[in-house]
Amino acid sequence: MALKNKKLPEKQESSFKSDMLKRFKESPMLFIGSLLILVIIIIAFVFLPAIVPDQMGRIDLTSGYYNRVPITYAEGNYFFNVHQSLARQHQTDVDEFNYNFIMFQIWRESFEAAVVYAGIMDEMNNAGFVVPEAVVDRAIAQAPDFSIARYRQMDNNTRMAIRRQTHESLIVSQFVDDFGALRSSSNEGAFISSMASPQRSFDMISFPISSYPNQEIISFAQNNPSMFSTVHLSKITITSSEREARQILAAIQNGTETFEDAARNRSRDFLAESGGDMGSRMVFELTSEIPNALEREQVINMDRGSLSNIIALQDSWVFFRMEEPLRLADFNDAITMERIRNHIMNNERGRVEDWVINQAEDFISGLDDIDFYSAAVSRGMEVSSFGPIPLNYGDTSFFTSIASTGVAELAQAGSNDRFWHVGFSTPLNTPSIPVVIGSNVVVLFPKEALAAEEDETSFIAFYYTYLLDQFFPQSIRNYFMTNGKLDDRFWDVFQYIMIN
Repeated sequence: MALKNKKLPEKQESSFKSDMLKRFKESPMLFIGSLLILVIIIIAFVFLPAIVPDQMGRIDLTSGYYNRVPITYAEGNYFFNVHQSLARQHQTDVDEFNYNFIMFQIWRESFEAAVVYAGIMDEMNNAGFVVPEAVVDRAIAQAPDFSIARYRQMDNNTRMAIRRQTHESLIVSQFVDDFGALRSSSNEGAFISSMASPQRSFDMISFPISSYPNQEIISFAQNNPSMFSTVHLSKITITSSEREARQILAAIQNGTETFEDAARNRSRDFLAESGGDMGSRMVFELTSEIPNALEREQVINMDRGSLSNIIALQDSWVFFRMEEPLRLADFNDAITMERIRNHIMNNERGRVEDWVINQAEDFISGLDDIDFYSAAVSRGMEVSSFGPIPLNYGDTSFFTSIASTGVAELAQAGSNDRFWHVGFSTPLNTPSIPVVIGSNVVVLFPKEALAAEEDETSFIAFYYTYLLDQFFPQSIRNYFMTNGKLDDRFWDVFQYIMIN
């Protein structure tokens, strides 16, 4: 079933565009498919039959510009030939459900191939590269289906088209060869594989940050009572002008308007519906409401029923009414303690980590008379073992990763340079200094070091070379699609094609 015989299913244009763009942005390489740059040197497309609506030859299908050179779909050009090839490949895959998707895939991949083609020609032209006529003659003569008798019978336009396409394919082929030769040193794979050694195996214990005790929480709160005292305020927020804010404040002060009515009718924040009632807040929770410490101090020390002065914020003006004056925190109240704990864990993190690190250092200091494993067991702590692993910062796919060990406490260790430095600089059979990783403080105990096996290093060298080959076409495509020379107008043209 030819594509030209399919009719576009009735669909809302905006819905179709959103679906196509969503699928393209989520995974462009999977959606479009790998752009095989080497296909550029194939010139057999010119003899393929057209599989597009007849009227396409009579409209301008310029889908963009590369360095001001138009990327146009026209019979016989590179864009056209790639499109014909892809259309033939996909015509047996098309049905009424995937028609839009297949059409987008064919046209977009053809367009991107044409952009790369135009980009390569632009680069080689700027470099002054010239293909001698004798080389073009030889390439034409060496084509598998070349016949000198048939070539002589062709009209001049056909012969010129073949010469032009052959000339351009030689330019592109030279670019691909030269670009590929510059990719990497022959020793690069061996260097990468050597990074698989040394490998180390470890025992480890962890001290959760969450083990910070309530007694430390209470002690900190008692030493900073002003932070955790509670106050009940109401607030009005005005976004129009300071003058209006002062008028509203004056109206409340002289009794012509109640605070609650002004809040519901004029305030511009989420508290308006509740008459401006902020509920009970701890003083530290007012920092974002009243950033200036002096103004905040004046507000929280007001008497019941008092109104504050106007306070200017970044994009509004506010004033407060005191509902219930300051009162000290009740450390016997579970909800109050939870609010204080959350604040300290999030905003006094260094203090908490220092306490947990001290616990880890206390454990380490006791290892003079007992081995690592026994010391952990005596404290009721679980020992995790992992390795052997190399120094794989960033969890690259070439080497065994810390993520693959399955140790939950090390979920954030892959890109933690402190973890890798300590782990591979600590002498064997010696406890490391404490290391903070995410929500834990860990102590490592390196047990052994060994070199990677030859089979592993050989595979890494092969895999590295393989990946370079795989990413070579993608890197060329990405360069020409993103170097700033492309004026991409593809969507407008494709939309026209689908509608017409």
